Amino acid sequence: MVAFALSWLINKLLLRFSRSLGIRNKNDVVVRWSNESKPSLGGISMFLTFIFAVLIYAIINPGNTIFNNLEFIGLLLASLLAFGIGLADDAYNTKPLLKLLGQIACGLILTFSNNSISFFHNDIADAVLTVVWIVAIMNSLNMLDNMDGITATVSLFILLACMVSVLVITNFEFNLWVIILVAEIGAIIGFLTYNVNPAKMFMGDAGSQFLGLFVGFFAIKGLWNAPVAYELPSWSGMLIALAAFTPAAADTLTVVINRLKRGQSPMVGGKDHTTHHLVYKGLNDFQVWLRFLFISILSFLISSILVFYLDGGSYFPTLIGATYFIVVFILLYRNTIKFQPPE
Repeated sequence: MVAFALSWLINKLLLRFSRSLGIRNKNDVVVRWSNESKPSLGGISMFLTFIFAVLIYAIINPGNTIFNNLEFIGLLLASLLAFGIGLADDAYNTKPLLKLLGQIACGLILTFSNNSISFFHNDIADAVLTVVWIVAIMNSLNMLDNMDGITATVSLFILLACMVSVLVITNFEFNLWVIILVAEIGAIIGFLTYNVNPAKMFMGDAGSQFLGLFVGFFAIKGLWNAPVAYELPSWSGMLIALAAFTPAAADTLTVVINRLKRGQSPMVGGKDHTTHHLVYKGLNDFQVWLRFLFISILSFLISSILVFYLDGGSYFPTLIGATYFIVVFILLYRNTIKFQPPE
């Protein structure tokens, strides 16, 4: 509740005192979906709430020196870099290569701070997979941030799934990771009060880059590496992560396939996301958000249930995660083929 109130207040103040940050492509009708330019300030409140949660935890737990925790230091440094990358892009429209190098650096920071995905059980292979994962998620959430409320809603339920997994793995111990997760969940809900259609503000790249790093980190800790705690096969954690990330993964895969089919670069913006094609089908922006809200809730429930199966020593049910992703992907992808933008 404190995180929610802080996020709401920060966004309220930012909205009042700034009307320009992030409004840099207001005349780019090819890429931008919204006809109105609005300040991209939401990422600032999310990042500040994260810092606030860290400071509060350090104050109320003086005996637990979190700044001696290498994993936490890795998250903190990578978060600072991710937020800085996004903020610079919001303000100065930085070059894509510079952003990519920053994202790779974020992944490398996590690998060198013992935050790698444990999949191949080989340091180099796991490090490469971790960097690829972080870069992919930071770009995926950035690409998904194309309509009011979508990215924040999807991220909210992914973090809820991560929190459930962390709690189950630690036997419901409210440790540092849970406190940070709870705070960021509150921050996202606070931001959504300004971002659900009709939005008063956007999260901007500062928000999508920070959230991408933050979500990617906790997906490693709570989803990808969940089988490690139970000495179960690594692929089961990957399938749980796939289930939790279904809305974002399905959208990104659809966009990449369709753009490659047209001979376009997947990294060039456009109005060809699954969200856009739902509008071409006849839905309005708010109805599209409701569809993605439903998919996100379902993704959260399925991934959480699969974590409890792991806790019970059973990993074959995680195949349900792959099946669920395939079904959602096919439905969304078919929609992009069937419904095209009006002439």
